[in-house]
Amino acid sequence: MSRILLLLLMVGIWAGESLGADPVKRVKVFILAGQSNMEGHGIIAADPARNGGRGSLEFLVRAPESAERFAHLMDAQGGWSVRNDVWISYLDRHGALTTGFGVKTDRIGPELGFGWVMGDVLDEPVLLIKCAWGGKSLAVDFRPPSAGKIPYSLGEKQDAELAANPEAVGHYYREILRLAKETHSRLEELVPGSDGRWELCGFGWHQGWNDRISDSFNAEYESNLAHLIRDLRRDLGVEKLPFVIAETGMTGLKETHPRALSLMKAQAAVAQYPEFQGNVAFVGTRTFWREKEESPSGQGYHWNTNAETYYLIGDAMGQAMKTLLQEAQASARGIR
Repeated sequence: MSRILLLLLMVGIWAGESLGADPVKRVKVFILAGQSNMEGHGIIAADPARNGGRGSLEFLVRAPESAERFAHLMDAQGGWSVRNDVWISYLDRHGALTTGFGVKTDRIGPELGFGWVMGDVLDEPVLLIKCAWGGKSLAVDFRPPSAGKIPYSLGEKQDAELAANPEAVGHYYREILRLAKETHSRLEELVPGSDGRWELCGFGWHQGWNDRISDSFNAEYESNLAHLIRDLRRDLGVEKLPFVIAETGMTGLKETHPRALSLMKAQAAVAQYPEFQGNVAFVGTRTFWREKEESPSGQGYHWNTNAETYYLIGDAMGQAMKTLLQEAQASARGIR
């Protein structure tokens, strides 16, 4: 090979590396899972019949006391902002992240706040996979494999139903895995410009009401949640996958019911396990509670359908995930 040809080859290689011969970036993927409060019931439109619109997203972006905090959610034309770097897949819906990916298209959930944080933090395109179904317990519906058989009776009727259909136990745990696999196979469709490469970067969990209302479910919640984290990491193939737990903090700081307090204590305790230090975070949500007089409804189990609450939960989960990702990067570089 002549010296000129060799020089041209070396220059070509250098130019390809420096200019980005492969401009397509690996998609950063986050799974958001849980029951109805991960589905999201935050009302978007300001309805005068609903406390004058208070607590709706539209009210928040227009009211003087909150407009600055939420201004980024509305574009220059007065419509809802649409991110061109964050995408979402939620069961039968998908698209660029904006409002309307709650339980219905007139609602938001934690995905909106979470997605905005991740989009601002990461240079790569982001995909959120939302796996959420209302009325589901960790004790039965999301039961992780290593939790074993349910060690108590659920009542004669439900015991008989589960005996006839044992696959119902843990069904939604398996649905999370199925949806993750299916979404990966559709990545180029779901994220425009993607070449099919992805990196599963984190998992967000907001669930607990159906366990909070049962003594038996409540008693094993801490153990089941720890099993969930370990099993998901194993089955998703990502050791120490960053995991954020959002507290089931409905009714706020005034809560006194023993089961509710017990469940929130269990959620916080799991994040303190030695094996989970630096890779699992607990996010307190009780201060995000808004009374029904400030909200579109009095549905306490759905955070009074207050859009501010759902956005703040997602934002706090995103901030916690950001910290976990930074800690993981620092650990990989040997800084810690």
